[in-house]
Amino acid sequence: MKKLYRTIFFTTLIAVFYFSLVPSFNIPNIAALSFISDKVIHLSIFFFISYIGLNCSFNYSNIFLLCLVFTFGLIIEIIHFYHPYRFFEVADLIANLIGILLAQFFFNKKQFWY
Repeated sequence: MKKLYRTIFFTTLIAVFYFSLVPSFNIPNIAALSFISDKVIHLSIFFFISYIGLNCSFNYSNIFLLCLVFTFGLIIEIIHFYHPYRFFEVADLIANLIGILLAQFFFNKKQFWY
């Protein structure tokens, strides 16, 4: 099961990185998103990445993993600063962080019950 989680984790990272680099007008329905729905998508994606990552049972602490996931989001936002068709947004980083913290919360709840 750990191998499946790791495959999903790294595949998702690659997909998110790819879709973060292409201009948003090349992704159907993304350019039409409102501010709130864009942030909900960020929160959802980083919740998913973090929760799957926590289930991978890597050989380092969960806090370190979550810091790496946040750093991944930060790197994407830095790339957006220099990308001609994307924008750096602090609100995206905040939404990413909320998704990461929610994943940690639910992972801890799951660990408690099992």
